[in-house]
Amino acid sequence: MEIDELVGRAAHARQQGNLPEAGRLLEQARRAAPGDPLVLNALGMQELAAGNADAAARNFEAAVHADSREIGLWMNLASAHRARGDDAGEQLALEGALAIDQTYFMGQFRIAELHERNGRVASATSHWRAALALVPSDQQLPPALAQQLEQARSYLAAQSREVSDFLDTGLKAARAGFGAVETRRFDAAVDVVLGRRSRVFTNECSGLHVPFLPADEFFERSLFPWMDGLEDRWEAIRDEFLALHADPDTSIRPYVRQELGTPANKWTPLDNRLDWGAYFMWEYGVPNPSVLDRCPITAAALQALPRSEVPGRSPSAFFSLLKPHTRIPPHTGVTNTRCTVHLPLVVPPGCGFRVGGETRPWIPGQIFAFDDTIEHEAWNNSDELRVVLIFDMWNPHLSVAEQQLIGQFYALADASGHNPAGRA
Repeated sequence: MEIDELVGRAAHARQQGNLPEAGRLLEQARRAAPGDPLVLNALGMQELAAGNADAAARNFEAAVHADSREIGLWMNLASAHRARGDDAGEQLALEGALAIDQTYFMGQFRIAELHERNGRVASATSHWRAALALVPSDQQLPPALAQQLEQARSYLAAQSREVSDFLDTGLKAARAGFGAVETRRFDAAVDVVLGRRSRVFTNECSGLHVPFLPADEFFERSLFPWMDGLEDRWEAIRDEFLALHADPDTSIRPYVRQELGTPANKWTPLDNRLDWGAYFMWEYGVPNPSVLDRCPITAAALQALPRSEVPGRSPSAFFSLLKPHTRIPPHTGVTNTRCTVHLPLVVPPGCGFRVGGETRPWIPGQIFAFDDTIEHEAWNNSDELRVVLIFDMWNPHLSVAEQQLIGQFYALADASGHNPAGRA
């Protein structure tokens, strides 16, 4: 009888609870092929089922010696050592399995369990993260395994809270000498390390991308010395909007207007709808007299700013209207040569704005500027209208020389007829 057949019949006998018959068949296989790893493994399984962990470990050790590239043999050896209460032996066996394949889920799972059981927090955390990253998303997990993985997530969350509290307490004194602006980048770095921030967002430009500019979500206010003066006029700007909006005309239009035949996409629910509407004062550098003439204070305030002036591309400025229960989906802008500025005018509770990993509220009268080539989104979960004055400026990290060169580049790109720069 072939060795494979003897081992298979022995395994079937063991599963049926007939250990004597399984032992007889395996003894026959052992005499025929004493060093065969398949036979040695089967002998180990037989001993393990009988509660003889020491004998099982010896057989698995011999099997691994005969075939050290078989993960299953290492895992069985780990099981025998666990049954013996030999944590060091179990760890060595699991490390042997992972030395063959670090992406082996059960290897990462079992060694994470072992380290957690022994209170080795750093190792347990590392291996639990690896195991959870390997969980197949397209398979229904057995309930017991799903429960164990949920416990692993709870363990990681608890450890994250513990180390966060420890570091926050330890850094409290060091932070005391600095303001929020000075510690913002450092705090973001710590948040990434601790998992409090899931990712660092980068620029995504479909048009001109200037390398080496800081990919910052929100620009520091100190870069815009004119902000205080514009905030002083916010109530007058709001009142001009309210008067404009109270006297309906054709100036308002949907912000999203896709070409006919555009396939369905994330913008389709807003396409040619006033759920997200706009009163444009300037659009790609083209003035709209029907709005400008009715909002002279707003127009004068914007014209006094050091705006980017690129014919056919900038500036743009508009009153942005977001109707109740409307969401602007996550998206990115075209070029990092500009920044986008928001001056909130009418903001009911339940509104929010996210750029990258930071969410900020709109507060009427309080300006902020952000990089719109970093993923951002907005929402109005209230029952009332939300209104923000939005306009663009040069990216404050550009030099005057760069601004001039970019303007000339756009002019030449448009004159070429090939549009290499894309839309601004």
